[in-house]
Amino acid sequence: MNRDLTKGNVTGSMLLFAGPMIVGNLLQQCYNIADTWVVGKYLGTDALGAVGSAYTLMTFLTSILIGLCMGSGAVFSFYYGRQDRKRMKCSMQASFVLIGIITISLNVLIYLLLRPILCLLHVPAKLMEMMYEYVQIILLGLFFIFLYNYFSYLLRAVGNSMVPLCFLGVTASLNIILDLLFVLGFQWGIGGAAAATVISQAVAGIGIAAYTWIKEKSLRFDRNGFLFETGTVAEILRSSIAASLQQSVMNFGILMIQGLVNSFGAGVMAAFAAAVKIDSFAYMPAQEFGNAFSLFVSQNYGAGNLDRIRQGTRSAMKLSLLFCLLISLLVFGLAGYLMQIFVDPSEIEIIAIGVEYLRIEGAFYCGIGILFLLYGYFRGINRPGFSLMLTIISLGTRVLFAYLLSPVEWIGVQGIWWAIPAGWLLADGIGIACMRSKGLCLNHE
Repeated sequence: MNRDLTKGNVTGSMLLFAGPMIVGNLLQQCYNIADTWVVGKYLGTDALGAVGSAYTLMTFLTSILIGLCMGSGAVFSFYYGRQDRKRMKCSMQASFVLIGIITISLNVLIYLLLRPILCLLHVPAKLMEMMYEYVQIILLGLFFIFLYNYFSYLLRAVGNSMVPLCFLGVTASLNIILDLLFVLGFQWGIGGAAAATVISQAVAGIGIAAYTWIKEKSLRFDRNGFLFETGTVAEILRSSIAASLQQSVMNFGILMIQGLVNSFGAGVMAAFAAAVKIDSFAYMPAQEFGNAFSLFVSQNYGAGNLDRIRQGTRSAMKLSLLFCLLISLLVFGLAGYLMQIFVDPSEIEIIAIGVEYLRIEGAFYCGIGILFLLYGYFRGINRPGFSLMLTIISLGTRVLFAYLLSPVEWIGVQGIWWAIPAGWLLADGIGIACMRSKGLCLNHE
């Protein structure tokens, strides 16, 4: 079902559109959570640390592609709201070629530089081969990640958030089944967990591409050849590259944090690997709500409905803060039980480190919830540079504080944990100030 976000009740429209996106992204997290659970429970803490570090690396790589697709989706949504089908078709084709080339180039480059990259991450020697094996296989899924996210953002741009959810529901279930089969049944170890993820990603990517071609005839590429217009291509490049830079800068900062965490040893690596999965799962609905809000803003910006954007912004802020407050209370109170999902209860020290992380981060989820809305707002009004600026501020603060505080003997690894919410809150303050100074009465470019 394609939903027109420029009409109807503001809050209801956002929630009905965002609901499937939120559930879908939670299911997407099941790819890595399934790997983490199976690996942590059946292959041990060393394997858990290797998969956790690999997850951070792969999140950085995929964030480049997801950012490109996200930025393109904002352009698709803008032209859909404006009812300009010709420019929308042109932007679709240009972005597909651009992102496809980047995906293939990135894949080849990382394969060639994989060992030096792992050395830069300070991966302990005893985990190096295990992580190398896992990442080598996981990289095979990079093109399928591009396919899924490209067609997912294309469908969402025209108001269809249900189909991407359906594909994720099927493939997340498939991933869990294959994890158990390959790791426990065939005894393929860490490579089996990676293979299960890649196969699931292939089903999602190829499946959603086939669905779009067969069922959404208006979204097919031009059979007479790709139509490129200089102005539209430039707009795609500006929006996609800005969104990709935002996503990759954010995850590059996390990658630097991972390298710092790795320097504290395998125990802290394992605790961080499990805690980050819980952390990401907890605030993922707020992140996806921010993405849905961005498409809501973009459609209405294209249609010139600025008053509707104002109403939507107020409503989105209230909803996000309410949700984040509830999740903060749950994570803070249940941190110990949540860690035991991934770590054997006998690993008391590892669980304690993870609980400490979760309680510090969990107390500040409202900060990241607001930040995701600010990212979405500025992308939606065709100001992706502001989103990138806020990301640089947030991640720069996080990395700077982490590297300054963690070497202090009486602070140690806690310095890394406290640096993260400090970055969120600083970026929130600057983003809200920018929003108020610019206002919503912006002329279309």
